[in-house]
Amino acid sequence: MRKTSLFVVLLALSISSGFSQVRKYSNEFLAIGVGARALGMSNSYVASCNDVTSGYWNPGGLHHIKSDLQVSLMHANYFANLAKYDYVGISKRFDSASVGAFSFVRFGVDDIPNTTDLIDSQGNIDYDKITTFSAADYAFIFSYARLLKVPGLKAGANFKIIRRKVGDFAGAWGFGLDAGAQYNVKDWRFGLMLRDVTSTFNAWSFNLDENMQQVFLQTGNEIPENSLELTLPRMIMAAARKWVFKEKFSVMGEMDLDWTFDGKRNVPIKTDFLSIDPHIGMEFGFKEIVFLRAGIGNIQQELDFDGSTLTTLQPNMGLGLKIKQFSIDYALTDIGDVSVALYSHVFSLKLEINKKPH
Repeated sequence: MRKTSLFVVLLALSISSGFSQVRKYSNEFLAIGVGARALGMSNSYVASCNDVTSGYWNPGGLHHIKSDLQVSLMHANYFANLAKYDYVGISKRFDSASVGAFSFVRFGVDDIPNTTDLIDSQGNIDYDKITTFSAADYAFIFSYARLLKVPGLKAGANFKIIRRKVGDFAGAWGFGLDAGAQYNVKDWRFGLMLRDVTSTFNAWSFNLDENMQQVFLQTGNEIPENSLELTLPRMIMAAARKWVFKEKFSVMGEMDLDWTFDGKRNVPIKTDFLSIDPHIGMEFGFKEIVFLRAGIGNIQQELDFDGSTLTTLQPNMGLGLKIKQFSIDYALTDIGDVSVALYSHVFSLKLEINKKPH
């Protein structure tokens, strides 16, 4: 009998998404966030987003873009550089009342060894039969925002295409809709984001050859079947306010509440029907050139070795520099190992492009 490879375990976990129609943590890679500015504020950005990344956070925020084009890039490594997380965004102002944007997100692990053919039925080992593959999730988000006749109200919507792929063995296509709005009242800005507002559908298909099916059976794993996966709606409510002192210094604070409706999660506010996950962020600015950011999120209850309950959280911090049309931002997550997650360094760039006058 062949030995169980690590690959089989990983693949079985990945494709288990097809076994149930509604899953609590479906498409969770889209909950990580984009842009070092937002990540430095612990994803507290739904109300204050005002650039090309609004296509991800809240399409209503695209109305704040004044330039004809904006382009943003981001790269981060997770899990001790095992996983790569990348984002590209571009926005285009069509006229004084409408803005469009496109966002691309990829979260993947590359060069995973496939050892299912390492040992043949006679027990012979052939290292030349080891191949590699990637397990990656992709999102293509198309955003459109248009001014409404209600003063202070900005709204927009997303259409997104999801592609999830595990080598040549399993893959899924998904489709979904988001809707978002921002509303200004004096010095306050309120935000509302409805993710997967109609539920997002992922259709999984599997392509396991006869040899791999035998490995699954010998290691006690079920052979997966083509199926449909649903991502239930999520609502984010946010409020932000900015203070300016002596025309040089500024302080902006925001608090977001993430509402999920798929049962009890390990968050501060939870019931059998819904859970509410709060997170807060701050941004300190000097002359709108240099920025210092901080935030707290991912607040959870965990059991200690003696059975007592501990409250853990994830602090984030970040820096930003804006020189004319160019911005560079940096975020550091999980400072001081307050939570169990590994810290990550995140960098993002943004460029504003204006048409030359004729």
